[in-house]
Amino acid sequence: MSSSGAGIGIANLPNQRHKIVAKSGANFTLMVCGESGLGKTTFINTLFTTSIKTPKNQKRRFNKSAEKTVEIEIIRAELEEKQFNVKLSVIDTPGFGDYTNNRDSWMPIIDFIDDQHESYMRQEQQPKRQELSDMRVHCCLYFIRPTGHTLKPLDIEVMKRLGTRVNLIPVIAKADTLTPTDLHKFKKRILEVIAAQNIQCYTFPLESDDEASTKRNMNIMAAMPFSIIGSTDDVVTIDGRTVKGRQYSWGVAEVENEDHCDFKKLRQLLIRTHMLDLISSTEETHYENYRHTQMETRKIGEPKVKTVTNPKWKEEEEALRKRFTEQVRLEENRFRSWEQQLIAERDRLNKDLEAEHSHIKALEAELESLQVGLSPKRK
Repeated sequence: MSSSGAGIGIANLPNQRHKIVAKSGANFTLMVCGESGLGKTTFINTLFTTSIKTPKNQKRRFNKSAEKTVEIEIIRAELEEKQFNVKLSVIDTPGFGDYTNNRDSWMPIIDFIDDQHESYMRQEQQPKRQELSDMRVHCCLYFIRPTGHTLKPLDIEVMKRLGTRVNLIPVIAKADTLTPTDLHKFKKRILEVIAAQNIQCYTFPLESDDEASTKRNMNIMAAMPFSIIGSTDDVVTIDGRTVKGRQYSWGVAEVENEDHCDFKKLRQLLIRTHMLDLISSTEETHYENYRHTQMETRKIGEPKVKTVTNPKWKEEEEALRKRFTEQVRLEENRFRSWEQQLIAERDRLNKDLEAEHSHIKALEAELESLQVGLSPKRK
């Protein structure tokens, strides 16, 4: 150890790291998942204070409802603040949860997350690894419909699968449709179901170097699942302030008012305080889990065996199977009827043959008796 008061400069390493990160920027991939009409697009635009995603035409939202497929929509944007750039990718999942039969509707979402891990792992195995394309999902916001009751079976099923693959954060959409009392009860029920079903949600270390950060972390974690209000409109409050929010007859629901919703806490978690933790936990936990699982069952460079699990194809396969089974059943009935007709015809012919045989026997006997009667008597 050096006894010099100035030191040798090791303490300057964080500054060097800061310069490197500031120069290269960051890549962040955020997935939003949930039923249509829960304000996912509005929330994204509100979160980043810009029109990253164009709202859908409400009249055309269900034009493709007959297809019953979940799409994967990728929106890319580059954000800059104080000369620091973030390459943002937002993954939307239109069509999820919009149908009466949502069996396996989560598979395209799960496949997309796994495919990004697979793509990154394949790139790492190449001799040249400069400029790797990285679309691994760092965080998934799961939007819950504000029913005031509890999680639906579809929510539980999807969240179970997402929690093992990505940093999952549950979000109660349109919190301004619930009273504070109902919202508190709804949050409590959701947490009870999450604990009972062993759903893995994103957590981060609460303890920090300073007391203020620890208190802030505990305050953020206590708000989960986050209740949010999304709005890009400027409205004027009763006291004359211009804020982002929604105008009602009773007043204004403010987006950034912590007494109205948890939007500020969620934004702080995603951007200001824990974006790096979301990125690093994706690398160190979820990607490593996928990589470990795949390398246990595959050789290096061996392609992944992909099973066809598209819900649309499954429905078509099921319909074809039913049609084939019905055709086989009809053919079996037809052949069975032919068989019965053939058996009946065989029995009739056998009876006729036996009658003719008996008749021939009788004629032979009669002929024999005549021959005996006509033959001369020998002396």
